[in-house]
Amino acid sequence: MNKHLTCDVAVIGGGFGGVAAALALTEAGKTVVLTEETAWLGGQPTSQGVPPDEHRRIEEGGCTASYRRYRDQVRQFYRDHYPLKAAYREKPDLNPGGGSVSRICHEPKVSAQVLEAMLAAPVSQGRLQILREARPVAAETEANRIRSVTVALPEGERVIQARSFLDATECGDLLPLTGTAYVTGSEARSDTGEWHAAEQADPQDMQAITWCFAVSLEPSGDYTIPKPARYDHYKQHLSPFWPGSQLSWTYSQPITLEPIAGFIEAQPGQVDLFTYRKILGKEAFEDKFLAGSGEITMVNWPQNDYWFGSVVDVPEDVRRQNLAEAKELSRCFLYWLQTEAPRPDGSRGYPSLKLRGDALGTADGFAMAPYIREARRIVPLVRVTEGHIGMAMRQDLLTRGNIASLTAEPFADSVGIGYYRIDLHPSTGQRNYIDIESLPFQIPLGALIPVGTENLLAACKNIGTTHITNGCYRVHPAEWNIGESAGACAAWCLDHGMTPQALHGDVAALAAFQQALVERGIPLAWPEAWRSGLA
Repeated sequence: MNKHLTCDVAVIGGGFGGVAAALALTEAGKTVVLTEETAWLGGQPTSQGVPPDEHRRIEEGGCTASYRRYRDQVRQFYRDHYPLKAAYREKPDLNPGGGSVSRICHEPKVSAQVLEAMLAAPVSQGRLQILREARPVAAETEANRIRSVTVALPEGERVIQARSFLDATECGDLLPLTGTAYVTGSEARSDTGEWHAAEQADPQDMQAITWCFAVSLEPSGDYTIPKPARYDHYKQHLSPFWPGSQLSWTYSQPITLEPIAGFIEAQPGQVDLFTYRKILGKEAFEDKFLAGSGEITMVNWPQNDYWFGSVVDVPEDVRRQNLAEAKELSRCFLYWLQTEAPRPDGSRGYPSLKLRGDALGTADGFAMAPYIREARRIVPLVRVTEGHIGMAMRQDLLTRGNIASLTAEPFADSVGIGYYRIDLHPSTGQRNYIDIESLPFQIPLGALIPVGTENLLAACKNIGTTHITNGCYRVHPAEWNIGESAGACAAWCLDHGMTPQALHGDVAALAAFQQALVERGIPLAWPEAWRSGLA
């Protein structure tokens, strides 16, 4: 094994942003080493098991051309390899799973294969080398530049030397290793001016993580797992802000915070949790396809959000313990569903709920990695706050005559667009949801560039948002756009002998770079008709 690897750009982290970055870099002719902690590339839709969270007009626009290509290839995979009904085979907006959370709910294993295919050519060309089960553990720096990053693999450590580095890790792991300035948790209102910020800053107030798992509701059979060791604890525990035990149908409605219930066998007018993230449904497929088996759903529900401890900037033993506990909570919830969950007919439990590791590439039915909603965030050249994108705060600015129309802040350095509600899950600071309306927004280049390190770019949810605005920049199409633009920026800077900081400060160079993004298929602004909302 060659311990030292050399490339133009090292992309550390193979999640959604990392894949998009590697794609942009290799298409720009750069050599790349891409690392990933799990066996699968893709992060959110693959190893973490989260069907795409997207805005309501995603089928019409509002994403990059390469993200559109990814979605098209997911649908084509089902057309090529699954027995779709004729009517669904021709549907341009095919939703394989039929889930309600996304217009393209599908099995994580399909996303994993599609992303591998998108990167197959540069791998064969020798432009891209992928290191799997690789975690960054050290970095060598000189002045304000990174010289190398060391990653640990099962077979030993490898040192990656590159001219430029992208941090696309789920938790922003390169930032402390390289001495790059960053923040974590929630900022104080006095710092950001955000209406929904906390009164006091709390670096350990992080959104809950969730260890997702896949299950099918089989026609018959008993697939009950052994009773988890912590089952009685979680069944009895009551968090002060939550309307009851997590092991129940009841949870807080994210916007109103009123108690609400969701079910597997939902009756008319009730919340249907099973359909919410269904990734393989009977409707689109020939009758014989799932005749003897059940539909598959991803359990990423309020009940298995883990808000009892952070996995960022805590001692390693604490990090490992919280990861283990997050998975244990999901096991406990599954066991409750199988044995005690109230059913409409008065009985209890769904023993025919079967773990489906085949959809996730795992033996135990649980995702390869937990869903991480919030990471370390760089201290950036441009920080995005609620005042830039929050509907209520922008409406207040309009009322007071400080802005001319109800739109998000226009960023002159835009490198992309995104849209989603500002959606924060319950946090380790023991507060409930924050779920408020935003406006279709832009992604400023300055939010990807740290104030200090000259050859590092943030390439996923570690950009310069706040705890509040992270809630809408963290979702799938935005993360892809961030990674793609970060990769394009790194390539541009290498081609023109500039640092990202210099590019950001050069009006002419920035305009030329933005034009290159547009030519690549990255929209920099929303259509006029959509800027006030995408209802």
